[in-house]
Amino acid sequence: MGFLLSLLGLVLVLSCEGFSASDVLEKSATAVAAQTDPAKLATLKGKRAANPRVQRCVYWLATAEVVGIKPKEVLNRASQINGTKGTPYAEFIEQGLLRNLKIAHELGLINELGMEEMRRGKSATITLGPYAGQEATVDHVIPLSVCPELDNQVLNLELLPASLNSSKRDKVGERQFAFAKELYDAKLLSKEGWEAVIKAK
Repeated sequence: MGFLLSLLGLVLVLSCEGFSASDVLEKSATAVAAQTDPAKLATLKGKRAANPRVQRCVYWLATAEVVGIKPKEVLNRASQINGTKGTPYAEFIEQGLLRNLKIAHELGLINELGMEEMRRGKSATITLGPYAGQEATVDHVIPLSVCPELDNQVLNLELLPASLNSSKRDKVGERQFAFAKELYDAKLLSKEGWEAVIKAK
């Protein structure tokens, strides 16, 4: 009930501030476009510098959902804005962020407090399931130690309960291997990166 009221409150705030659905679409898409722009990601310094971008993207996709906009519409418009529409990169970004939005819903992150944390690029607290009370941190799908080149790539990041993140080994399983092969075939992973994944399997 509290969750529904917080969503209703957000809808009312958006309406009172004069935002139409099209306004929210454009605002959300512009934000996501900036967070996933490959040129901007390439300039990031330091390990895990892209992690907060995942949370911010989830926030904007969830905000659009509140007013009845499909997340795919936001992602489609975002790819138009940052010039990646129609590329394999845009497809992987869409798949990854839709997966993260689904995870956020499953972990109970889409509530007033969780949304505020993610808006600021912070880890929201899990409210549903066996990991309730923990923070939902951001983790690499293909481990950083195996593929450093994918460190600051939003398409290689996903939300994960803190305890799972800290206990997770830098292991390449079937899922990571298949994902790396897809990236390599799409020319989004270098030959050296692909060979490192093969070696780590």
